Amino acid sequence: MAAKVYTDKDANLRDLKGKTLAVLGFGSQGHAHALNLKESGLKVIVGLYKGSKSRRVAKQKGFEV
Repeated sequence: MAAKVYTDKDANLRDLKGKTLAVLGFGSQGHAHALNLKESGLKVIVGLYKGSKSRRVAKQKGFEV
């Protein structure tokens, strides 16, 4: 059985509007997901531990950490 491929047309962000989304981690994946969600007009916060080297970068990109 072939895997279903989803595109932008399959996504409806209406149910997420007005809500805050959390992305845990800000490495290569977390960074990309957080930016995509933010650029889609959603409120995103980034969850990182206090000693994380990524805290400064996430804050510079405009995320609440």
